[in-house]
Amino acid sequence: MSETITVLLVDDHQLVRQGVRAFLETQPDITVVGEAESGETAVTLASQHAPDVALVDLIMPGLDGVETTRQIKRVCPRAQIVVLTSYHQDEHIFPAIRAGALSYILKDVGPEELAGAVRKAAAGETVLHPRVAARVVQELHGARGESLNPFTELSEREMETLKLIAEGLSNSEIATQMVISEKTVKSHVSNVLSKLHLSDRTQAAVYAWREGVVRRDHT
Repeated sequence: MSETITVLLVDDHQLVRQGVRAFLETQPDITVVGEAESGETAVTLASQHAPDVALVDLIMPGLDGVETTRQIKRVCPRAQIVVLTSYHQDEHIFPAIRAGALSYILKDVGPEELAGAVRKAAAGETVLHPRVAARVVQELHGARGESLNPFTELSEREMETLKLIAEGLSNSEIATQMVISEKTVKSHVSNVLSKLHLSDRTQAAVYAWREGVVRRDHT
C-alpha cells in the first residue's frame, strides 16, 4: 500500500471546501490535513503541515491564488500545487503556471478526475484541463523562438537538480547528494522538464550544458 497523500484545501468559499473535503475523505489514500479560507492562512498551514498537494483557488480576497502558489512553494517546496478554479483565461493560466502550479483544472471537473489529479500531482505529474492545455500548447508554439532563462524559470532546488542531471546522476544519487527523498527528486525533475519545456533527462542535460548551467570545466 502506498503512502497516504496529504492535501491542503485553499478556497475562500466554505461550501466548496466542504464539498471537496467530503469527497476526498472517501478516498482511502488521500487525507485532508488542513483548510484555508485565505492565501495568508494557506501559507501558514503549508509551512506547518508540508502537504503533498495543495488545491488552490485563484480568485480570493487578500492574497490571490497566484501569489499564494508562489509563497506556498517558497515555504514548502515539496508541495505540488493544483489550481482548482472557474477561470480559464490567459491572464489566470499563465501567471499561475509561472508561479509554480503543476496542474490547472476547472471546478466543473468530476470527483474521480479530481482525485486522479491529486494522485498525479503527488507523483509529480501534470494535469491540465483540455481548454487550458490547448492554450498552453498555442502559447508554446507562438513562443518557440524565445529563449527561456533557467536562472529565472527555476527555483534554487530545481536548478541544483538540473545541474546534477547534467552531471549524469540518477534520481537516487541526486536524493543522496541533496539530502532529500527520491520522491522529492522526481517532483523536482518533473518541474524542471515542465518549466523548460523539455521531454526527458537527456534533453535536460544537453540544455544545461548549452545554457551554461554547468560549466565545461566542471568536475
